[in-house]
Amino acid sequence: MQIFMTGGTGFVGTALTKSLIEKGHLVTVLSHEARLPSLKLEGLSYLQGNPMAKGKWQQAVPGHDVIINLAGASIFSRWTDSYKKVLRQSRILTTRHLVDALPADGKPVTFFSTSAVGYYGFSQDEELTETAPAGKDFLAGLAVDWEQEALRAESKGARVILTRFGIVLGPSGGALGQMVPLFKYFLGGPLGSGTQWFSWVHMDDLTRAFAFLLEQTDLSGAFNVCSPHPVRNQELARAIGRALRRPSFMPAPAFMIELILGEFGSVLLKGQRVIPRRLLDAGFAFAYPEIDRALGHILVEARQGA
Repeated sequence: MQIFMTGGTGFVGTALTKSLIEKGHLVTVLSHEARLPSLKLEGLSYLQGNPMAKGKWQQAVPGHDVIINLAGASIFSRWTDSYKKVLRQSRILTTRHLVDALPADGKPVTFFSTSAVGYYGFSQDEELTETAPAGKDFLAGLAVDWEQEALRAESKGARVILTRFGIVLGPSGGALGQMVPLFKYFLGGPLGSGTQWFSWVHMDDLTRAFAFLLEQTDLSGAFNVCSPHPVRNQELARAIGRALRRPSFMPAPAFMIELILGEFGSVLLKGQRVIPRRLLDAGFAFAYPEIDRALGHILVEARQGA
């Protein structure tokens, strides 16, 4: 299939691009950079353009069978009022311009649009599936609006799949890229109380979920892309410590996280216990459902790639 992707040079996008090409698909990545990214593979091409603005790049969209929308500024930063605007525009405008570029003739197309488990807001111990209501905080509101932009593609005959990511764990960056160095220097531990739930997914399971959903043409709508076994933050810290053979008892006080990260700190100090009910019901089998096995594989892969 011919696949058009935004956000294809990022942490998730690079891994997903490699996975799709290995399966024989042709991938066009929209890149904002004038200089071509370093990843070069047979079957991979780049198109320069800014997805946050209308442009000639939109003319290329109708020639593809699948659209994968991963673009969006990182949430891992202090949320000032100006940065909240960046978070919002990078998601809403990109999605809007992609949908606007879809052909209106009803040509069959599958439209994947990223979302996040932050859609559900913060919760305690209740299990959250795709039918749970949206939360009320900033991140939840952003996810709701982001998904609504993507769902406009249905009016053009597209099959829309909303992928609500948990925290993605992989060997080349992301959340683990920020946590592992602390453990290596004997500074690792839980955040705040450590009792908050952490919904996560191994990168390999994420890319496999995309391939699964692409092949199951009768599926559409929202899917939680996260392990069926979320863990509490203190369990995550202990699992990283075991994998690295390092202690995991140095907690980061909640007041310090809030002081440094402001409103974003609440995302780390609170959480959601999210279950990928629709993927499981559709027959998807996770290769790395347990945190110890996932971290063991990721950290071995990271050492081999070092």
